[in-house]
Order: sequence, then C-alpha cells, then structure tokens
Amino acid sequence: MLSGLSLAEIFANGIVLLIAMTLHEFAHNYVGWRMGDPEPARAGRLTLNPFVHINWIGWLMFVIVGFGILGSAPISPYRMRADNRRWRWLAAVAAGPLINLVLAIVTALILRLLTVEVVETLPPMLQLILFQMVVLNLLLFVFNLLPLFPIDGWQIVLALLPPNLASVWQRHAQTTQYILLGLILLSFVRIPGFNPLNTLIGQPLNQLIIALFDFPLLFQYGSVLNAFAR
Repeated sequence: MLSGLSLAEIFANGIVLLIAMTLHEFAHNYVGWRMGDPEPARAGRLTLNPFVHINWIGWLMFVIVGFGILGSAPISPYRMRADNRRWRWLAAVAAGPLINLVLAIVTALILRLLTVEVVETLPPMLQLILFQMVVLNLLLFVFNLLPLFPIDGWQIVLALLPPNLASVWQRHAQTTQYILLGLILLSFVRIPGFNPLNTLIGQPLNQLIIALFDFPLLFQYGSVLNAFAR
C-alpha cells in the first residue's frame, strides 16, 4: 500500500473517518443553520447520511495516504443573522473540530471504563476501530485548528480577530493556502528529521493521546497495531 498500512488498518480507518467526518460536517451545518443560515436546510445537509456530506475521492485519499479533502459545508456568515454575526460564525466553524474532540473523549472514556482486561477480549478488528476512533478524531481536531486557509482554524482566527485585523487576515488567505500546500508537499519528501507538518500536528496529537489513554491502553493499542502490521 502507498501508506504502508495493512488492509485491516485501511478498513478500520475508513470506517472511523466515515463516522468522524459525517459528524464533523453535520455539526458545521447544524450549528450554522441554528445561527441563522438557511442554506444547510435548503441543501439537505441537516442529516447524518454520509452520502450527503463526504467527498468520496478525498475520503479514499485520506484513508490510504493520510491526506484528502473529506467534505464541505455550505455555510456563510453573510447569510446568518446580523446580530452577533461574528460569534455566530465562530460557533459554526468551531463545531466541526469540537465534535471530533468530543468523539475522541467519549470513546477513550468507554475504553477506560471497560478496562484493558475487557478490551483485550474484544475482537482485534473492533479493538483497532475503537482505538482509531480516538486517534483519528484527535488528528482531525488538531489538523483543523491549523490557521491556514481553507482549514477551519483559519476561519476560527478570522472570527476571533477584530474587524480591522480580520480584513488584513482575509487579504492573506491565499498566502496561508500556499503555506499549507507547501507543508503537505514537504511531508512526502523523505528528509530525516525534517517534516514541519508532522511537527505541527504530531506533537500535540501525541500529548492528547497520552492524556486520554492510560499506560495499559497505550500498550494495548501498540500491540493491536503490531498484530495487524505483520
């Protein structure tokens, strides 16, 4: 495989990303609609049907190579009610990453409540899916906080800035998009010790994984990955 993943890992990641991104895009659309944008309802996006939300080519790319445009939400601050529009937009764009964080926390709590002794008795594929439900949702959470256009993090910064600084931020949207593209391309260049995107995402991701898993679960996660890598 291009990513070096086993077929089992690709299958598990596909299921997890299907759930994670469906809920991510639904959260954007639902909160945007609640904030006054009628378009999600008109476009039929107030549903948990993945066929409405997922970009299937991007989903397949993400599953196999670790990057892809997974979906989009037809929301705009300019269709939202004028009162507190800036904060309405912030709520809508932050809803996607936050639902991924919630999914990761809830799944990790379930694993910890089950205890590692019970988790070990589950079918290996189910274990892998549950562990990846935590890890990939955390990955989506961290990635979507990057302040680079068109990622959610760029929009979050835009909403948080006062109007005079927000206009400057908007003028440099394309520059940040080029930075994102450059970081992605560099991640495919095999230079030992040099992967800026992995540094930006990997370090906070690892800290969050350690915070949510206790040591026995971390050890079991490693054991499950090793078992499927053989």
